[in-house]
Amino acid sequence: EIGYNNAEEAEDGAVALNMLRNGKFDFVVSDINMPNMNGFDLLASIKKEDALKHLPVLMVTAEARKEDIVRAAQDGAAGYIVKPFTKATLEEKVQKIMQKLAATA
Repeated sequence: EIGYNNAEEAEDGAVALNMLRNGKFDFVVSDINMPNMNGFDLLASIKKEDALKHLPVLMVTAEARKEDIVRAAQDGAAGYIVKPFTKATLEEKVQKIMQKLAATA
């Protein structure tokens, strides 16, 4: 909990995509390593759908591989964060992304 209301958690990317399609969300934080549909596949699905493609997606992973960071950026992720991280680090990253989006709106 970092000061935002109505945060929901999904056990995998497929469930998350279904939740996004059937709900109203302002931001997505997605782990890259998930069962059934990984974070990259979820990101691609979000960016393909007109109703969802506006959503900023912050990718989270335990691995700091350069190719994953580059892929996330190329695929349209708004940001990338490596575990472990503190609540303050997550909050700062989300705030920066939201401020950047507000400035370009």
